Order: sequence, then C-alpha cells, then structure tokens
Amino acid sequence: MSYANLPAPSPEQGLNRYLQDIRKFPMLEPEEEYMLAKRWVDHQDTEAAHQLVTSHLRLAAKIAMGYRGYGLPTAEVISEANVGLMQAVKRFDPEKGFRLATYAMWWIRASIQEYILRSWSLVKMGTTSAQKKLFFNLRKAKARIGALEEGDLRPENVKQIAHDLNVTEDEVIAMNRRLSGSDASLNAQVGAEGETTTEWVEWLEDEDANQAEAYAEQDELQSRRELLVEAMEVLNDREKDILMQRKLRDTPATLEELSGQYGVSRERIRQIEVRAFEKIQKKMRELARERGMSNGAAA
Repeated sequence: MSYANLPAPSPEQGLNRYLQDIRKFPMLEPEEEYMLAKRWVDHQDTEAAHQLVTSHLRLAAKIAMGYRGYGLPTAEVISEANVGLMQAVKRFDPEKGFRLATYAMWWIRASIQEYILRSWSLVKMGTTSAQKKLFFNLRKAKARIGALEEGDLRPENVKQIAHDLNVTEDEVIAMNRRLSGSDASLNAQVGAEGETTTEWVEWLEDEDANQAEAYAEQDELQSRRELLVEAMEVLNDREKDILMQRKLRDTPATLEELSGQYGVSRERIRQIEVRAFEKIQKKMRELARERGMSNGAAA
C-alpha cells in the first residue's frame, strides 16, 4: 500500500475539499469487505488493501476531529489518522468475525495520540500515566460536571476533576489553561457556493448500520488506546524512537536510515524493533488482565 495514493488534506486544498473527495469512495458491504481483506491477507493484493483504506477514510477523519482541541493542524491530525488506518488494514484478520471499522478505530486513535504526545511540550513536562489521562480526558471530565464555561475552572470543579482523574489540582489548572481556547468549530458549513450547505460534522456521519455499531465501541477503544500509551512506557528512548519511526509514520524509516542514525547494523535495528513490539504486546496483555479487559483489548 502506498500512502501517496491516498487523498491528503492540506492547507492549500482546504478541509472541505478533502471531505468532499473522500466522500466519493463507496462504503463496503460486509461481504465485500471480507473478500477484499482475504485478497490482501492471502495474496498481498494492494488494490484490495487500497479499497479497504479508502472506504474508511471518513471514519479516520471523524475520529481525528475528536482531537481538534489540542492546538495542532487539522490536516496533520487527519494524516496521522490515515496512517493508523493503513496500519489497521495491514494487520486486519477477517476471520475474527468483526468489521474492519471496529479494529481500525483502535489503531487510528493510537496513531493520533502518539502524534500529539510527540508534538506537545507535555512530553517534556513529564508523561506519567495520570498526566496522560488528564491530557486526553479533561474535556470529558469538565462536561460530566457541567463545567463548560471558558477560562479558569471554579475551585470546586478543579477539586472534583483532580479527584476523578487522580492528579493534583495544580495539574488540572495548568492543563485547562493550556487547552482552553483552541477548539475549532465542528459547525463549519460544507458545500460549494450557491449549494445547500450542512454542518460538516453531520456530513461525516455514516449511513451504514454496521459502521454505526462500530462507532458505539468508542468507550472500549478509548481504553485500548490508553493501554497502548501506558505500555509504551516499558520501552527505553531508543526502542520507542525506532518503533515509532518504523511503525507510526506515513513514510516509515528504513533499516538503513536508522542504522546510520544509531551507528549499528541494520540487523540490530530490526532486532530492536521486533523486541520493542513484543515488549509492548506483553505489557498490554498484562494491563488488560489487571483491568479485567477482554483479550482483544491487547491484540
């Protein structure tokens, strides 16, 4: 599969144009999806894989917009979502009995979150599990207690959120100030001049019933995403960097490039990559067992 063959959002192109482009790709019936996935798994049919990816670009875009409040370029977040989608297609097993969308949502979210963590100075501030949880759940916590106003939180709200997310009140205040005011509107109108317009968050919605069921899995997939980020902590800096460059980029670094960067052989880079992936898988299984999650959460 080639990322270059996919439509890509860009400041020059504009978000509306990109959304119109990806809308042209048809959604797949379950039987179609199964046969395409089998062609990819059994024969490495890149055209089949391409159809699987393009039919889910709207899903990737919709998930990406859920991360619109972190002050990063929308086009880049969507691009990272597409990287996660491609990783999901590469690893999807149609014999497991569930739809690709259900599986892909986890990979898409993981890819976006890793991009955000790489991009934000939060990484330099410290990345304990509690801080990551605060970073990605503050808005949800505010909504749950009705603290929807802009600006600083009231003391009682700060105290409640700090308790719910197991962080200090100072951390809640600091994070709220960092994230405040950066939300982009989901109510932008889509449609060419002179045409009937609609809010593009609605335009992204999928009419396919099975896809709608997949979206209902969001809470479970949020937990899986958190598992991945927490599991990444078992890696040292070199392992994490190599794995991210090899697995989480639209154009993965080659063994030759990383060999030159780290001054070791290509085979050594490959060994580090494999070992890092195995360590993450093991840690995710352990965390899933500890939290009573299904085995699929650590797949």
